[in-house]
Amino acid sequence: MKKIISGKVREVYDLEDGRMVIVTTDRISAFDVILPTMITDKGKVLNALSNFWFDLTKDITKNHMISSDLKDMPAEFQKPEYEGRTILVKKLKMIPYEVIVRGYMFGSMYEAYKKGEPFLGHSFDKKYEQAEALDEPIVTPSTKAAEGHDINVTIDYMKDDLNKLYPVKDLGAKIENTALAIYKKFYEHAKKNGSIIADTKFEFGLDENGDLVLGDEVLTPDSSRFWNAAEYKVGTSPASYDKQFIRDWLKANNLAGDPTIKEVPADVVAQTSKLYHECVKKITGKDL
Repeated sequence: MKKIISGKVREVYDLEDGRMVIVTTDRISAFDVILPTMITDKGKVLNALSNFWFDLTKDITKNHMISSDLKDMPAEFQKPEYEGRTILVKKLKMIPYEVIVRGYMFGSMYEAYKKGEPFLGHSFDKKYEQAEALDEPIVTPSTKAAEGHDINVTIDYMKDDLNKLYPVKDLGAKIENTALAIYKKFYEHAKKNGSIIADTKFEFGLDENGDLVLGDEVLTPDSSRFWNAAEYKVGTSPASYDKQFIRDWLKANNLAGDPTIKEVPADVVAQTSKLYHECVKKITGKDL
């Protein structure tokens, strides 16, 4: 076993037998800086949400989950500190794109729309307000850069590139259709439980048979924009169940992107943790 990734949030260990162990920590990053203070239970919330969604969508596509039971993992992980934040997964050949599904006119897409510009190959004839639902969700991929920032590309660019990289027929179209199907199922479930999923990102890989498999994390506040349906209003910037609270605190204190930050105050940590707990309870019907 060897550690192969120590990311902003996750530690990944290769068991060198076709399986990996992924540990989701309580670390939080904002403005490309890993903050020095942990957010209580954040890793457990992300893990619980991903596991819930993986199970909910296994009828649509395969996913990389093998087990979340510590008894199925190497002895090194059979300790209390790993409980609730650790999963055993199948190792995949990962597709070098993040697949972003957008269901609402918001963020960088809204900025382009206001200027009358197309957004990554998508043009909009209908008049939209900020945070208004699109007639149909769209997919806008981005490259996964080894260094530097990811680059947003059109869906056609991704499809053409994947046709060159992989022998799987129509892989790009399959990814697009699968991502949309998953998003729509997620969206309907969340809406019934008082949440709106405005946008999210997926990562896919191929297994040993060349089959498409959903991997990484799924529909967490770190990878998605969750809104409270009760407070949602078209034409506004709705409050999110994500790390926007801590981003706002950093900006208000002129600390956004500052790698020298020493500590996040206890009240900011507590409020951020509370938002993560509210999110998992709304989606799954129960807290940790």
